[in-house]
Amino acid sequence: MSTNDLLKHSRILIVDDDHYVRTLLQELFSDGPVEVTVAEDAATARGYFEHEDFNLIIMDQRLPDGNGLDLLREIRQIQPQQMAILITGYADVRDALRAVREGLFDYLTKPFENLEELEAVIAKALELDRAYREINDLKQTLDSRSSQPIYIGQSPSTIALQKQISQVAALDVTVLIEGDSGTGKELVAKSLHAQSPRNESGRFMEINCGALSEQLLESTLFGYEKGAFTGAVKMTRGYLEEADGGTLFLDEIADMSTKLQSSLLRVLQEHTFSRIGSTELRSSDFRLICATNKRLSDEVRAGRFREDLFYRINVVSLEPMPLRERREDIVPLTVHFLEHFNAKFAKRAGPLTPEALYVLENFSWPGNVRQLQHAIERVVALHGDGPISAADLACLAEDIADAGEGTEDALLSYQKARENFERDYLERLMEQAKGNVSEAARLSGIPRQNLYVRMKRWGES
Repeated sequence: MSTNDLLKHSRILIVDDDHYVRTLLQELFSDGPVEVTVAEDAATARGYFEHEDFNLIIMDQRLPDGNGLDLLREIRQIQPQQMAILITGYADVRDALRAVREGLFDYLTKPFENLEELEAVIAKALELDRAYREINDLKQTLDSRSSQPIYIGQSPSTIALQKQISQVAALDVTVLIEGDSGTGKELVAKSLHAQSPRNESGRFMEINCGALSEQLLESTLFGYEKGAFTGAVKMTRGYLEEADGGTLFLDEIADMSTKLQSSLLRVLQEHTFSRIGSTELRSSDFRLICATNKRLSDEVRAGRFREDLFYRINVVSLEPMPLRERREDIVPLTVHFLEHFNAKFAKRAGPLTPEALYVLENFSWPGNVRQLQHAIERVVALHGDGPISAADLACLAEDIADAGEGTEDALLSYQKARENFERDYLERLMEQAKGNVSEAARLSGIPRQNLYVRMKRWGES
């Protein structure tokens, strides 16, 4: 998403008594579709904040009538998710770093030497603000729909898929969902059922065809009479019956045996079936949704899947994209999972620092949304309250090692080693300089401003 898109309908409050800084920031937004409000002191800012809603607050640390950090703490008591950027002088960097650990999104040092960096930080803050607001809106929607599942995201492919789900849900047609593992095929199926009339009259019955043996899958689908086979101690209705009036979801349909493919085709053609051990024909009015992580047309050409069954179930085809192809969805998905697991574990982990967001947005995500979900769950479970840094996402490097990935991830591992070196180097450098940043800049040959950026990245103070 472009910076201009993020600025659309955004409202930014600038709190600074420095006329030069106010003018610079106002001119920065003059060409964009953003509404800017200016306050010269903390009292005026409080008045604005009490009556108006802002996507981002950019404030000076030293104000004529108080401290910007104290004002930020007041604001976050009212609005814990308020995005804020602090403007600070070199002498106040230690306080700013502590504020980052308390939930400040980021800070910028005066004078501004790189306007592109300033714009990038503002755009990232607005992106996170938008994600929080979208998730809050989704929560209200979920409450109004009795917790119906919603496919989350703002990328073009996700918006298109959401539209397709809304269009197809009310149509009583068979749907085939194809896509990589972890992309959310089950969620698409549940969304189709939840938005259909069948949600009112029937159940959503789900079977993973790849997780059951042929015999167990057959008995689960068709049901059986007492004594039909060893262990059949009582009559049991199958999922075909239980799904009457509702939806039957067959996940990993490509793993179904050719025998059961024939049986399923007969059910779809004749609309009748028999329990195992019975000759009595039964009927069931269910909607069929199938999913697979394989390209089913390739399975047909390879002779592993019946062509006639393929055409029967492929009336409408939907395909959720891999996460690496819809990176605009990473931030809203992360915020959604963060909110979910905070509630589950009674935690207050977050928000994410800019460096943490950078790590998430630039990771390859071989495991797709499921991998992102598990990563955030692990972070929240092991993390205390407060901001989540890039270092807290080390579990992603562990995932790569466990997966034994190829060239792209080998490069990422090298990047991780480089990051570790830089962090250790800065620690030793500041120790040798006895905490004096000017001396550290002289010893290292790194310009003072660049050194501050590196220190900020790794939380050195």
